[in-house]
Amino acid sequence: MHCVVVGGGLAGLASAVWLAESGQRVTLLERRGSLGGRTIAMPVAAVDDVPDNGQHVFASGYEHLMRYLDSVGTREHVAFPGHMTVRMAGGATRRSAFGGVAGLRTAVGDLPGVTGLDRLRTARAQATLIRQALRQPPWLDDITADDWFRRIGMPQSARDALWDGIVIGLTGDKPDISSAKVPADLLVTGIRRARETRTPISIGYPTVDLDTLFVDGAEKVFADSGVEVRHRAVVSSIDVVDDAVTGVTLSDGERITADAVICAVPVWNVRGLLDQVPGHERIYEAIDRLTPVPIVSVNLYLDRSIGMADWGEILHGGEGVLEQVWDRQRMHGRDPGRHHLYSTTVSAAYELTQKSNAEITDLQMEMLRRYFPDAAEAEVIHSHVVRMPKSTFAQRPGTAGIRPDQRTSVRGLALAGDWTRTDWTTTMEGACQSAARAVEVILERAD
Repeated sequence: MHCVVVGGGLAGLASAVWLAESGQRVTLLERRGSLGGRTIAMPVAAVDDVPDNGQHVFASGYEHLMRYLDSVGTREHVAFPGHMTVRMAGGATRRSAFGGVAGLRTAVGDLPGVTGLDRLRTARAQATLIRQALRQPPWLDDITADDWFRRIGMPQSARDALWDGIVIGLTGDKPDISSAKVPADLLVTGIRRARETRTPISIGYPTVDLDTLFVDGAEKVFADSGVEVRHRAVVSSIDVVDDAVTGVTLSDGERITADAVICAVPVWNVRGLLDQVPGHERIYEAIDRLTPVPIVSVNLYLDRSIGMADWGEILHGGEGVLEQVWDRQRMHGRDPGRHHLYSTTVSAAYELTQKSNAEITDLQMEMLRRYFPDAAEAEVIHSHVVRMPKSTFAQRPGTAGIRPDQRTSVRGLALAGDWTRTDWTTTMEGACQSAARAVEVILERAD
């Protein structure tokens, strides 16, 4: 078959790679001048460096993402140290993990900053939370994660130490916005994957830049498999006749015929493409309800080490200003001869996006100096602020089940992207899982 993949982000790359592996003829259309979507490296001429557009981390249960890395030959560039560190203001640290002694301490409520009776209350609330996640009450999608924590009696100290951060990390949004069902479903997915692999979930990171990890290997696969990649190809419609896909039309009027199409564009770019698809109104309605969530990342080039104890550290109480710090020297084996690179992440950065780059840098450096004593005299050589106003989407109460399936009502047309229905929310694994399911839909036609 001739298969057209619309969109060159991670879901589109995975779709094109796996279609090519199955022996199909593939054309990949990308509206921008480069591939990668939201997983890219960004050259910074001022320091002659190519940092990423934000730190991307992995969970050990990301089976479809790992399958993609196997397909493009870069799985060796992901490390799973099995731990991160929580850092308190003033510099005290505590290593965090989901297994072993650290995991047991977490289970009994022994969290950073949680003392006295709050430990007992935390252990009791966590047990209730896990039970309700596994056997979900019908009202879970009617309330926010914040409401849920209050209802089960989760102490604020435990929320500050762990649970609010987990919600933000899992959903990309704040606990008072996200439906409680979203983190509950993701916890169930994580527990199920841990049982299947018989290992506790751990967090990993790429040891190379994102272009090397996701894009370069895919381009080699495309070259070897004869995949046609067209940049600056803006699709205006996916064409349907008699409930079967016939191809796509570009904005300049060019029409590309196809036996199958996978629409793998970001949720924000879908409207208008599916106008010829019966029932597209329901898809568009879902899109309207998946509201955007911003993330701000900063690549800080400093004149010295700030003395991080681990590859990644969560700042206790840093929500909204500076939540996570990543030591790129340790992660990428960088030579710090000219500068030390630290990448920072702020999810659900609604307030931060309203500030100037200089203000964001000053705020983050102020936080670093509060938490890292060695940062007291650090000077900024260069600051690279990355704003992603539509980095992810919010799933508010009442939105459970609205994300569309990869299978459409049109023969030969499938949807892919982290915004479609998967076991995950907006993650790299969700993007790759959606691609795997979309490819299955298309290959059914080949059979």
